[in-house]
Amino acid sequence: MSQKPKELVLYAFDACPFCQKVFRKITSLGIESTIVRKDTRIHPEYARELIALNGTTQVPCLVIDGVPMLESDDINDYLDRTFG
Repeated sequence: MSQKPKELVLYAFDACPFCQKVFRKITSLGIESTIVRKDTRIHPEYARELIALNGTTQVPCLVIDGVPMLESDDINDYLDRTFG
């Protein structure tokens, strides 16, 4: 198991199928309270934060202690290694 991060922030929105894939993984691991979710469709300021962070509004984006990770499969693999 990987070392637990200090802060996890997930930029996403509900209508995104790739985000749904990550949401299901978070639920299956029971770590909902560990991750701050930021909906980029409901809150435009979160979309601006995401652009400032990595130059794109691509979701899902999991920010691990300030470092962004894109791609739902990579995010799910990370979550499995860290919390599974």
